[in-house]
Amino acid sequence: QVQLVESGGGLVQPGGSLRLSCAASGSIFRINTMGWYRQAPGKQRELVATLTSGSITNYADSVKGRCTISSGNAKNTVYLQMNSLKPEDTAVYYCHTSQRGMNYWGKGTLVTVSS
Repeated sequence: QVQLVESGGGLVQPGGSLRLSCAASGSIFRINTMGWYRQAPGKQRELVATLTSGSITNYADSVKGRCTISSGNAKNTVYLQMNSLKPEDTAVYYCHTSQRGMNYWGKGTLVTVSS
């Protein structure tokens, strides 16, 4: 089992910034990709960004140029730096990874962008 714990969500004004953190722990054999997804009220969960162990990144078009995914100094930690936040970025943000064919999700952290 792999556990994912997110932190860093909160209330921010439009145009502001937040940095989300995710730490993986547990029975980690080999993690190739970690990523962030989000789910807004009444909408399906969607990809935000992913990062491979080879440092290859992928971003949703809606966040390109505003968000940066990166790994931390601690092993199996990933960050999502979000800038120029918009009200439509409001959602619960989930950390995700997979290992040996199993998908793992964190419990999510709420990001609210509002004035």
